[in-house]
Amino acid sequence: MATNTITSVYQGGVAFKADVKGHDVIIDLDKAGGGNDLGTSPKILMLVSLAGCTGLDVVGILNKMKVTFSDLSINVHAHLTEVDPKIYDEVTVTYTIKVHKKDEGKVQKAVTLSQDKYCGVSEMFRAFAKLSHTIIFI
Repeated sequence: MATNTITSVYQGGVAFKADVKGHDVIIDLDKAGGGNDLGTSPKILMLVSLAGCTGLDVVGILNKMKVTFSDLSINVHAHLTEVDPKIYDEVTVTYTIKVHKKDEGKVQKAVTLSQDKYCGVSEMFRAFAKLSHTIIFI
């Protein structure tokens, strides 16, 4: 059975440094939240994980389909509830990509496969938020 483990070490203020398989990730709050803005917040890192997970899927699927693409970006917009604990309740993933018109259906298939079958982070988000996606072809 696969597992993941990280170690997070207190750095002062409210900051932590996480060792993620040899890569340092600094976690902090902005000054308005009581931190020193030395890194990103844990909730924002969740959005980074979502974009990364689905992005890796989509690129892998498009490469297998031999689709030539460029200018791929993934924007994740998430709404936080107003009461503590503040959680994401609505999340929209927007894929912007440049492909030949004939390959737009393949992009739609790749995104659907990622969202509905392969991206475990998307599935985790569905446990607590309404998750939707859109594709913009440029």
